[in-house]
Amino acid sequence: MKIDVFNEIQNRGGGPAGPRFAQALEQAKLADELGYGCWWQVEHHGAGEFSLSSAPELFLAALSQVTSRIRLGHAAVLAPARFNHAVRVAERAATLDHLSGGRVELGMTRSTIPEWRLFNIDPADVRPQTAEAFELVPRLWTEDSVTHDSDTYRLDGVSAVPKPVQGPHPPLWQAAASPASFEEAGRRGVGVLGTTFWESIERVERMVRLYREAAAACTEPVGRFVNDQVGFFTFVHCAETDEQAMRNGAAAAAAWYTVTALNFFEAGQDFVNGLERQKELMAQSDGGGLAGEFHRAEEGAGPTPGQLLIGRILQGEDIPDDELFAILSEQQSLIVGSPETCRKKLRAYADLGIDRLMCLQQIGGLGHEEVMTSIRLTGELIPEFDRS
Repeated sequence: MKIDVFNEIQNRGGGPAGPRFAQALEQAKLADELGYGCWWQVEHHGAGEFSLSSAPELFLAALSQVTSRIRLGHAAVLAPARFNHAVRVAERAATLDHLSGGRVELGMTRSTIPEWRLFNIDPADVRPQTAEAFELVPRLWTEDSVTHDSDTYRLDGVSAVPKPVQGPHPPLWQAAASPASFEEAGRRGVGVLGTTFWESIERVERMVRLYREAAAACTEPVGRFVNDQVGFFTFVHCAETDEQAMRNGAAAAAAWYTVTALNFFEAGQDFVNGLERQKELMAQSDGGGLAGEFHRAEEGAGPTPGQLLIGRILQGEDIPDDELFAILSEQQSLIVGSPETCRKKLRAYADLGIDRLMCLQQIGGLGHEEVMTSIRLTGELIPEFDRS
């Protein structure tokens, strides 16, 4: 299992953005020195203190000049055309591939309600436009003349330059949050990027199996090869002792992230929409495929403690930090503690067959020095998990 870094460039409490970018660069340089596999940068817009990462392609370009080994991942480019035209996605990623000497990993995703609203995107368009982007980007990387005609894109013999350094092209990924999206990524033949943050480790294991089955059945990937890889991001904070990790503010950081993320993504409405999609999926004549089977297996099981927690937050309940942290920790949704504690929790995820564990280290109100210590202590565990 590769140990990676997942980064939002969070700015809790506001204040100047410059120091946050400088700290992220310093954190990335340390991760590069320690042998982390990839630095994954999000794309969010209008996110306030939750994320300053509105132009990840620029930040990753800066990282390409101050690092030498660590791979550089978009996690993920917002794929509907009003966010990012497919030709621009292909061009920017290929340029970064040159600047970094062939270290790019490209993820794409649909995004969510508040960002669709900000960019005046019709929710009905996001799925077909994301599908088009997954079809077009690898073609633009590998073909000298691309023609495509749809309501969104009209390309007539377009030659996108430069072509990537990596052959046949950089690995493709899809950010996913639902079983249906995990299946979709597998059937496309792209890697999948999920989160453990609010999922029990048992459900993560089932989602990994669902993706593997879908990827194994992929005979016509959108790119030139099947990128059969699973990545999950989770909150990781490693300190000298379990007690020090808590004194550093790990519980408060996890609580702040949970509440802030659910509010930013308007998770209440998204949950309702997700239930409707789940019902439609299970009502399909084929039973909804692998995702339909996944949901039927959960019928009658009742909500998990993590799902109940989310429901309480969405109903406006003010949950104490320690209680929220305890619930997430109990279902192994995060990795916090001493190196020995973190080693055990990392091993549990490695045993599920996860290929990349993306460590969200800079989160909430954790101080820069505490984040650097966590990156260093977690980095010392890398040789035990990444033997490549």
